[in-house]
Amino acid sequence: MGSFSQDFPFGIMDVVELLHLHIRRRQADSAYTDCPFCGDRRGKMNVNFVKNVWRCNYCGEHGGMLNLYARVNNTTNSEAYREICDALQAGDTSWGYGQAENINPGAGVPSGNLCAGSQKETGISQAERASPQEIHQTYSLLLEMLSLTSAHRAHLRSEKRGLSDEQIDSLGFKSTPPYFLCRSLTERLMKQGCKVEGVPGFYLHEGGYWTAKFGSRTAGILIPAIGIDGLIRGMQILLDVPFKDKDDPPEKAGTKYIWLSSSTKNMGVTSGSPVHFIGNPFARTIYVTEGILKADIAHVLLNRSFVAVAGANNVAQLGPLFGLLAQNGTELIIEAHDMDKYSNEMIAKGSSKIYLLARQQGMECRRLTWNPNYKGIDDWQLALRKEKQQKEGGDQNLQKGRAVFCQKGKGLSDELLNFPHRRWRFRIYQLSFDADRETIPFAFKGIQDLHRAGYEQPPASDYRLVCDSELACPEQWKDTEILEQISAHYKKQVPEGYKGRPLASSDVVELDDGTGRRYFYIDGSTFEPVRFSPFLAKK
Repeated sequence: MGSFSQDFPFGIMDVVELLHLHIRRRQADSAYTDCPFCGDRRGKMNVNFVKNVWRCNYCGEHGGMLNLYARVNNTTNSEAYREICDALQAGDTSWGYGQAENINPGAGVPSGNLCAGSQKETGISQAERASPQEIHQTYSLLLEMLSLTSAHRAHLRSEKRGLSDEQIDSLGFKSTPPYFLCRSLTERLMKQGCKVEGVPGFYLHEGGYWTAKFGSRTAGILIPAIGIDGLIRGMQILLDVPFKDKDDPPEKAGTKYIWLSSSTKNMGVTSGSPVHFIGNPFARTIYVTEGILKADIAHVLLNRSFVAVAGANNVAQLGPLFGLLAQNGTELIIEAHDMDKYSNEMIAKGSSKIYLLARQQGMECRRLTWNPNYKGIDDWQLALRKEKQQKEGGDQNLQKGRAVFCQKGKGLSDELLNFPHRRWRFRIYQLSFDADRETIPFAFKGIQDLHRAGYEQPPASDYRLVCDSELACPEQWKDTEILEQISAHYKKQVPEGYKGRPLASSDVVELDDGTGRRYFYIDGSTFEPVRFSPFLAKK
């Protein structure tokens, strides 16, 4: 898997070309392509043409160049070798870069093939990474030189983020500088004794001076990634304008976060995607989530210790960190990835790796779930805080034009009987997850996602009955008004005695007024009529 191309008459970039993989960006020793296995089209698969290996940072699949070709074409490695040689006419050195004069054994570039984007072709040299202390010193002084614009502060204080000015300042968020200030900022850092060579984001300009890789296209909010030792290990940028590929569908969200990196520049260096830690390193319980800003917000809302990875499958650095936490006395790891871990197999796979790594260090690991109407733990906690602040008193009753929920078979009070009303029976069905099936592709998603997953109607065998109850409502109400009342009653919080989750997309509600049953698929705030077979659902 780690074979270098002196063992082969071709390199991994030749395989990339044969497979027609879309290259999104190039670096000094690798390229990022779309992944042919998970289908992600954001350039998450790293193809290292020095070591001739590949790895998708989204789905976690990895291997060598023969394995890449063989898996895509459903063949063996030996057949892959023969097919690649035939396709490239590898016996004739005129097809590529196999001439002896092009080979530099000491350069660390695969002999027999100088791939597009290699150091010899681009002239890009990578700097040796600076020490953690040097990186921290440079980043700390850089952040002191920068400010936070009023627009960025307003975003962080908005309902979406929910931070106070004091919290924003303590977390160290700053706005990225404009391009024309990069050189002068770098020179100021160097004059103060900071090392910039080997620090991600800094590079040697073709004009012979050191500068930083900031610009209008990557403008946004700088978010420090801090290690458990308190040192800044890297910085992410929350982009003002997310990156979108021209081939992406309109509904697809662009890339919102990027690392401050200079790996594509001369004497630059990659960010390395460090793990972020915030809180008490000696806490008994540690939460793990995806996203640095998400972890910071959840920390200030919950006052708990958080570890953040930059991608659900980017967990390689968690092993050493978990070892240190175990020594510090941590006993429990709480996996708190977003709720799409129930619909996305790649995220579920990353969650499973967290369990394995925790148990290897002798720690217990549990999964945290919450109201599926909120994607992340930060969204959920912000919603709870807002609900608490805006909580209204008073009982819902027919006099106010609302429904009254009652136990099935129980009578209404004499007071309510004085108002014209109808009684309805309703049932709620929710997707059932177990060890054999941890993900369902349309879980907590809308009707279009159900159809994209290959279902015309909700598969009742994947559902479980979680509620069988009744309500009383004004006589003139239609189905939509009744469903809105049920949604309002079960969506925000779980009523006493209710056995299910808060009502969310992908749930099915049955209405029965005594004349017939009707079924509705929850799609956000709308209710789509569907066919459903309740006798197939789990009891």
